[in-house]
Amino acid sequence: MAGQYPYPPPRPVPSGRNRTTLWGVLGIVIGLICCGVLGVIFGYLSIRDARRYGSSPVLGWVAIVLSVLNILGTGILRGTGNYPGWR
Repeated sequence: MAGQYPYPPPRPVPSGRNRTTLWGVLGIVIGLICCGVLGVIFGYLSIRDARRYGSSPVLGWVAIVLSVLNILGTGILRGTGNYPGWR
C-alpha cells in the first residue's frame, strides 16, 4: 500500500544517570522533616531531570509544594511564638 510509513525509531536515551525519583523522594522527605529550602532545591533537580529524561515531574512538584508549606508553617509558628523549642 502506498503512503504507509514504518514506525519511527525510538528516541535515544541520553547517557547518564536518571536520578529523577531520587531527587523527588529526597525533596519530599527532607522538605517535610527538616529543611524546606533543601526540599525546594531537590524538587527543582527532580523536575530538571524529568525534563531531561522524559519522565514524569510529579515527585518534584510534590516536593516543592510540601517544602513551601513547611516553610510557611514554620514561619507562622515562629512568628506567633508557638514553635516548639523556640523560646
